[in-house]
Amino acid sequence: MAKLAGVSQSTVSYVLSGKRPISPETRKRVEGAIAELTFQPNAGARALASQRTQVIGLVAPFGVTSDHSGLLPFIETIAKSVREHDHDLLLVTNDEGADGLVRVAGRRIVDALVVMEVEARDERIPVAAGLDVPVVLIGVPDDRAGLPCVDVDFHTAGALAVAELAEVGCRSAAVLGYSSAEVDRGINYVTRFLEGVRAEAARQGLPLVEVSPVELDRASVDAALDEVLSVEGEDGELPGLVLPHTEGVTGVLRALADRGLVPGEHLAVVAMSTDAAAEEFTTPLTNVSLEPRDVSRRAVETLFRLLDPDPADPAAAECRVDLVQPRLTRRASTPARLRPPAPPQPPALAAATSSA
Repeated sequence: MAKLAGVSQSTVSYVLSGKRPISPETRKRVEGAIAELTFQPNAGARALASQRTQVIGLVAPFGVTSDHSGLLPFIETIAKSVREHDHDLLLVTNDEGADGLVRVAGRRIVDALVVMEVEARDERIPVAAGLDVPVVLIGVPDDRAGLPCVDVDFHTAGALAVAELAEVGCRSAAVLGYSSAEVDRGINYVTRFLEGVRAEAARQGLPLVEVSPVELDRASVDAALDEVLSVEGEDGELPGLVLPHTEGVTGVLRALADRGLVPGEHLAVVAMSTDAAAEEFTTPLTNVSLEPRDVSRRAVETLFRLLDPDPADPAAAECRVDLVQPRLTRRASTPARLRPPAPPQPPALAAATSSA
């Protein structure tokens, strides 16, 4: 490569490693030689020379209760961000628990780890804190043991949802909570979201009904809606709905439709979801975004600051909690005005109205 590009071997090394600045013209010649010779660095040789594997491990949930559609933006963004740092991504399922962390770190399979779906009291945290590779958490446990955490500010997200209901004139609110799998496991964002909902409802003076857990099956959804929709105002106004469980949104909307209730016409609905998912429904939903791509990018940036600390800026590698602020986007499900659903008519009156 050096001979073809007309440079020294050390210059080629610096272009490949990025350890020293190289002029654009020289870099272009070297990259041209690399392309012409179809060169690919030998991963094993690089690992021996640098004591680095050039691989980042991602511990991700792949169980039956996981929201796989919501997981995809995280994995895509983390993989892309890792490649931008000339590293590859190794997926590790979190069903191995703490043993999986010890296995991949102890065998030097990876240079660092990103751990997703962190529980409030997560048995993996003390183990992760003792590993000799950097670990970044997506989520905030009760005790993070000094590990850096990146996540959406779920407390603010819950508050935004209720504030939107108050803004469009709802006089009460109801939240259909998470599934029992998430509640029982103590997934950290569940408590933080609900605390934000309660705090904002109290601040706005909105009566609040909480139904939790709510499973994904139709019977559970119908039972939850029976409970919250029975609490209506004197003029028939229904409470505004907050739907934090992204996988459950479709089932709730289907159940509302079977009752003749249309979000944005008969009641206000705010969902916690990605923007893309919120826009797909027949009535586009007002949503508080999960910000999966922003969270993922920040997690990778934090990880590489730990892997390659800047001596001139030691504070950059400080282990802290980085909360991404959520966004609320208003769509058709929270209009400025709502009309209560028409009361059911007696058969004779309905027939007369239809013939007229």
